[in-house]
Amino acid sequence: MKNSNSIKNALLVGCTIAASQMAVAKPNDQLSVTDSAPEEVKVAVQEWKEGKRLRGRKDKCYGIALAGENDCKAGAGTSCEGTSTVDFQKDAWTFSPKGSCEFIVTPHGPASKKPIA
Repeated sequence: MKNSNSIKNALLVGCTIAASQMAVAKPNDQLSVTDSAPEEVKVAVQEWKEGKRLRGRKDKCYGIALAGENDCKAGAGTSCEGTSTVDFQKDAWTFSPKGSCEFIVTPHGPASKKPIA
């Protein structure tokens, strides 16, 4: 019985942590959206850049974070959020509004839903 309660408590804590995860990194003014982006994507990215918090489904978008502002894992030698070492690091990702990553452009080129080679 005691073991069963420990498992239940661990599951409850895990679910609580998972449900509370939100994007930590913020967008930057150097990001733009292609002209071909749907209007709802343009609006979502603009609202995000203005400070609206991302909720619900998001894209993992590589190459858009400034140094130290990625949401998680930034390649070899890094652990998690805030560990990217250069602006627009190709193997560091940040959450972006769902459906927007393929339309985001940085000063270094387009963003990607996969690490940039």
